[in-house]
Amino acid sequence: MTTRILPAVSDPETARALTTLLSQLPDAEPAPPVPDATALLDTLAGLAAESLDELPEVVLVHDRIGPVPALDLIRDLVLRFPAVGVVLLTADTGPALLTAAMDSGARGIVAFPLGYDALAERVHAAAAWSAGMRRHLAGGTGTELVPAGGGGRVIAVTGAKGGVGTTVTAVQLALATRASGRTAALLDLDLQSGDVASYLDVQFRRSVADLSAIRDITPRVLQDAAFSHESGVDLLLAPADGERGEDITDRVARQVIHALRARYDVVIIDCGTQMGAANTTAIELADQAVLLVTPDVVAVRAAKRMVRLWDRLQIRKAEETLTVVNRHARSAEIQPTLVERVTGTKTARTSIPAAYKELQAAVDAGRMQDLDNRSTVKQAMWALAAELDLVATPAPPTSGRRARRRGDKGAVTLEFAAMFPLVLVVLALMWQCVLYGYTYSLAGNAADEAARAATSAAAGTGDMAGACDTAGRKNLPGAWQDAQITCTDDGTVTRATVDVDVPLFFPGVNPGWKVTGEAGAATEADR
Repeated sequence: MTTRILPAVSDPETARALTTLLSQLPDAEPAPPVPDATALLDTLAGLAAESLDELPEVVLVHDRIGPVPALDLIRDLVLRFPAVGVVLLTADTGPALLTAAMDSGARGIVAFPLGYDALAERVHAAAAWSAGMRRHLAGGTGTELVPAGGGGRVIAVTGAKGGVGTTVTAVQLALATRASGRTAALLDLDLQSGDVASYLDVQFRRSVADLSAIRDITPRVLQDAAFSHESGVDLLLAPADGERGEDITDRVARQVIHALRARYDVVIIDCGTQMGAANTTAIELADQAVLLVTPDVVAVRAAKRMVRLWDRLQIRKAEETLTVVNRHARSAEIQPTLVERVTGTKTARTSIPAAYKELQAAVDAGRMQDLDNRSTVKQAMWALAAELDLVATPAPPTSGRRARRRGDKGAVTLEFAAMFPLVLVVLALMWQCVLYGYTYSLAGNAADEAARAATSAAAGTGDMAGACDTAGRKNLPGAWQDAQITCTDDGTVTRATVDVDVPLFFPGVNPGWKVTGEAGAATEADR
């Protein structure tokens, strides 16, 4: 049987020496060495995704591997890939290191300088253990050698800056996961200012800081520290006193996350916005990192800085990060496609609409679990949970694109409702101006007609007043017939004056406003 071996060695000279020795082992198939812990985990995850049978039987880990400490890396490998035998390469052969390596799950230690016999013995023992473990895990079905994913899924939710909705999103993702029937834990690693307890109306005494002094976190210890919420989500909360957050080192965070992963189907981690040792560990160990951003220049720049920081620390590549746009509106200048280009990340299909009023009552009451299912924000966040494959069927069942359209429609409806009274006032004023102008035009035209008729009547020694009144009212509409029309003759000019009531919004409704039309015509000489 061929033994596949994957070395993880950071030093080039050690890598060459190790490759030479491995090539001499009978029935051995050594792979090219990987230079760091990130590359090792990525390689194994890729092989497991392709086929679980593709995983190597033995992994050799150099004690100087980085950026993760070797023993922490071994513990992570054993948890995620339990059928792979791990051997530690080290110059320290003391009993303390041997005990620590065994506690971490290593199947053996090979001391420097490397020797053929010692290396062959340890590799053979690890390969035999791996074969037996695979037969045991297969359970006679022949279909599954390793538990899918090496335990539960871990989703780390981080904000580009403060106030972008990180905690609300993390809480809703956890609630959506639990509602789908999966076991879910919500870990608050916003250690100085965590607000998960406030959003879920929780009074607590125990926190993640209580696990800092415990080296072996058993299920019983984890159960004592976690808070079982009425929604079914188990909460491991940030300490009430922010200074205690310093107790959560990268080692503690790694152990806590491993323990949660082994116990729950899905682990949601609220990482806040500050990158400390615990937060960076969570980002590195997470199966998926979610970065929250709002559609404004400051937040997008902060997201870009965050992604670059992760890349420099070698904990997460930009293309492995999923950016979610919160408070999105169709009218915003910054759209998800622009965020994707600026940050270099992948943008989620689901955007969360800008409808904070839907959240305000639930946030103020600390009852995010009671958020109305009709809320466009909740629908979008649960659609995001479906996009992250946290739920089999999104509840409420709304696609990301549909939720975005409904969110935009809701925002437009609210804006129109706020503007509608002002629109009515403007339209009423415009209509009143039209009525005023029309009445003034009628008065002027009636005065012209009355003056000409009065001049003609006077020249023919007729009834000047009657002719004036009849001609002036001839073209006035019925609602304006109450006009007052008078004509006077000063000898050379006959003058007509027409006073007409201006209606209020409707013809016939007269508040007492008047306009006056005046006209004159030369008096005709007697024949």
